[in-house]
Amino acid sequence: MTLVALLSHTAKLDFLRPMLAAADPSLDVVTWPDPRCLDAEVAVCWNSPPGVYAQMPRLRLVHSIAAGVDNVIAEQDVSQLPVCRVVDPMLAEGMLQFVLWGVLHFHRKLDQAMASQRIQQWKRPRQTPASSCRTGLMGMGELGGHIAKRLPLLGYPVSGWARTPREIPGVTMFSGDEGYADFLAQTDVLVCLLPLTAQTRGILGERTFSALPKGAALIHVGRGEHLVEEDLIAALESGQLRGAVVDVFEEEPLPSDHPLWTTPGVVVTPHMATMATYDVVVQQVVRNIAQMHDNAPLYNQVDMARGY
Repeated sequence: MTLVALLSHTAKLDFLRPMLAAADPSLDVVTWPDPRCLDAEVAVCWNSPPGVYAQMPRLRLVHSIAAGVDNVIAEQDVSQLPVCRVVDPMLAEGMLQFVLWGVLHFHRKLDQAMASQRIQQWKRPRQTPASSCRTGLMGMGELGGHIAKRLPLLGYPVSGWARTPREIPGVTMFSGDEGYADFLAQTDVLVCLLPLTAQTRGILGERTFSALPKGAALIHVGRGEHLVEEDLIAALESGQLRGAVVDVFEEEPLPSDHPLWTTPGVVVTPHMATMATYDVVVQQVVRNIAQMHDNAPLYNQVDMARGY
C-alpha cells in the first residue's frame, strides 16, 4: 500500500480520506498530526506544517490540493522533490464570475450605493457605460487569459500585463518593467491574478497604487503575499483608491482584529474566488500517484524555477 499524508496546520483535511480511499483502495491515508504522516511517500497539502518534509525520509511527491503551491513550499526544502498542483477546467470560469462581480461592483457604483445604505441616504450614483471602465489584468496565464477574452464581450476595455511579451486578440498588452507604468496609468479597475514569485511579492504596494489614476479600484485574487496591507489602507484613506475587493491574505483566516475588516471601501471575502472541486483534486492526486509508481511524467508538475 502507498502511505499518503494529508498535511495542513490550518485546515481539516480529514474529509479527503474516504474520497481518496474510494478512488484507490490501495492507498493508506493518514491525517496530520498522526505520527505515521512522517513515514508517508506522498504528501497531499494545504498550508503544510513548517519544515515537515525534512522529517519525512520516504517522501517522493508533494501535491497541492489547489492551483497554487506557494503555501505548500513555504518554509520547506523541496529541492529534491517533485511538486504538483491541481488544474480544474472550471477554475477559470469560477474566477471569471468572481472578477466580473468585482468589476460590476465598481463600474455600477454598488460600493457607493452600499455606503449610502449604511447612513440611510437615498442617493443614486451616476451610471456610466462599460466602455468607461478600463479593466487591467495583472497576470495573463490560464485564468487571466480566460477573463481577458470574455470581459470585452460585455463592453469593457481590457488591458493586460505579463512578465514576458504576448498577444491576446482584443486586449492591449504590456509586459515587463518597461510597460508597467503605462499599463497602470490606463487602468480604472486593477485585477491581480499573478502567481507568487520573488519578483511579485509585495507588488501591490505604494508604487503600484500611486501609478493608478486617482480613484481607481483593486480586485485582489492572486496571493496574499502580493499585497502590502498598510499601503492599501493608506491609499484608501488618502483617496488614491476608492475601494478594494480582497479575497486572499497573507494570514488566513484573517484575524478578527485585522484592520481590513473595518477599513471603509474594502470588501473582504474568505478566499472563495474559485477553487477546484474535491472530485477533481482526488482524481488528479490518484493519477499522479500512479504516475509516480510507474516512473512516468507527472501531471501539472510545477516548474520550481518559475514558481508555478
